[in-house]
Amino acid sequence: MSTDTPRTDGPDASPAPHLEKARLRTGLLAARDAMSPFILSQSIAELAEWMYRLPVELAPGDTVAAYVATRREPGGIAMLDALADQGLRVILPIVPEGEPDRLQWGVYTDERELEPGRWNLLEPMGQRLDPDTLVQAELILVPAVAVDRRGVRLGRGAGYYDRTLAGMRAPIVAVVHDAEVVDAPLPEDENDVRVNLILTPGAGFTPVDG
Repeated sequence: MSTDTPRTDGPDASPAPHLEKARLRTGLLAARDAMSPFILSQSIAELAEWMYRLPVELAPGDTVAAYVATRREPGGIAMLDALADQGLRVILPIVPEGEPDRLQWGVYTDERELEPGRWNLLEPMGQRLDPDTLVQAELILVPAVAVDRRGVRLGRGAGYYDRTLAGMRAPIVAVVHDAEVVDAPLPEDENDVRVNLILTPGAGFTPVDG
């Protein structure tokens, strides 16, 4: 996330990208929090089904990077179990201590092997793998607050994923609810990493236009 100060070139100067992102993030997360439990449960089930129709051809033992959904994020344990059910090696992020940096990783086995980590986020127990483990992934599923048609992703704001995803060769997939794919361009910083595909419960995997 950029720490540039707002421009003050004149009364019509556009707000800095990070200020516009914060405004959009607030509204989108409020809408997500208002989602009914029924719709959320349906979304989780549909996304798990899409794990059996991945956009790349994988074999048992191949690595997929995913995440543990929190609050009303799309995804959930069912999505992880669907990947593991196919014999795939699923790695999940571990937030490092200190200032925002590249994410570390752990291997997912089942829900019972997850424990609260930093900020009470669920993370795999056992060996902690270094950030470069991500280069082994054949597909990378990442959470997002929203994504536009060009592949610009709006995250939570700390910049962990942008630091982690830079230079990755594997397709990057932003996972969002259907209403969180926006037609208007999202604000973008120079360090933001665009995604290659969008995954929603209703539409499945969709390539971006950018």
